[in-house]
Amino acid sequence: MTIRAAFTVLLALAAFPAAGASLSGQATVIDGDTLEIHGQRIRLHGVDAPESRQSCEDASGRSYACGRAAAFALADWIGRAIVTCKPRDRDRYGRILATCTVRGEDMGAWLVRSGHALAFRRYSLDYVPAEDAARAAEAGIWQGRFTPPWEWRRRQAARP
Repeated sequence: MTIRAAFTVLLALAAFPAAGASLSGQATVIDGDTLEIHGQRIRLHGVDAPESRQSCEDASGRSYACGRAAAFALADWIGRAIVTCKPRDRDRYGRILATCTVRGEDMGAWLVRSGHALAFRRYSLDYVPAEDAARAAEAGIWQGRFTPPWEWRRRQAARP
């Protein structure tokens, strides 16, 4: 390992909150499943929202910017309330993976239940019941047709 790589790892570890420590504050919504609190990027654990550039079809078959809709819905729901996140890990991009709450409600559960995100089964089964409820209610993206975000990203990466 080079000195630069070792320094990068140490810097990342130093920035990671101590075990059991929570991050709290007003959050800025980056996209449908990513926040920033006090300069720290936080990816919500166990959920995957449509990407900012992703489109879906509504019940009438009309295209709409479902990724932006997810981000706006999350920002509107949070408002100026204090968000509290319990870090679990870091992802490959260096973002903190966390379970976050606002006004006592789990943000991941709210996103999935309202149809703005999917349960990210590859990493967690925590939100599968919320996804089942959203699908049954035809909430959010379940009202029409969509490509799961992980599939959409894979297709975008395969483009020349």
